[in-house]
Amino acid sequence: MECTIKWLDGMSFVAETGSGHIVAMDGAPEAGGRNLAPRPMEMMLAGAGGCTAFDVMLILKRSRQDVRDCTVHLAAERADTDPKVFTRIRFTYTVTGKNLKPETVERAVHLSAEKYCSASIMLGKTAEIEHDWKIVEVD
Repeated sequence: MECTIKWLDGMSFVAETGSGHIVAMDGAPEAGGRNLAPRPMEMMLAGAGGCTAFDVMLILKRSRQDVRDCTVHLAAERADTDPKVFTRIRFTYTVTGKNLKPETVERAVHLSAEKYCSASIMLGKTAEIEHDWKIVEVD
């Protein structure tokens, strides 16, 4: 896996991923940025959320669950001093569907957290990780 980061101006950067996609990043105005794009640490948090959402949906689809929607909300705390690593991250999953089995949703979240989601498992080396989930039933 590869990625190239190119400085644009101020504190704005563009990342080109190995798969050929482009993502912009910028800093806060107080750090010289113009607030035009997500911060790099926000991208890390989003990456962990995307990684686990991917896992959970794949597991639920393979389990033949009738999923209509899935969201993962991440709330993170960071250290006060440099390096300002994540110290606590709470993942809250909301899975919407019809006749979803709670034990299957719980299993999907657990498998992602403990086995498959490389991003959140890596962040768990410095942060306390918590996982909550709920099911929203639709007709």
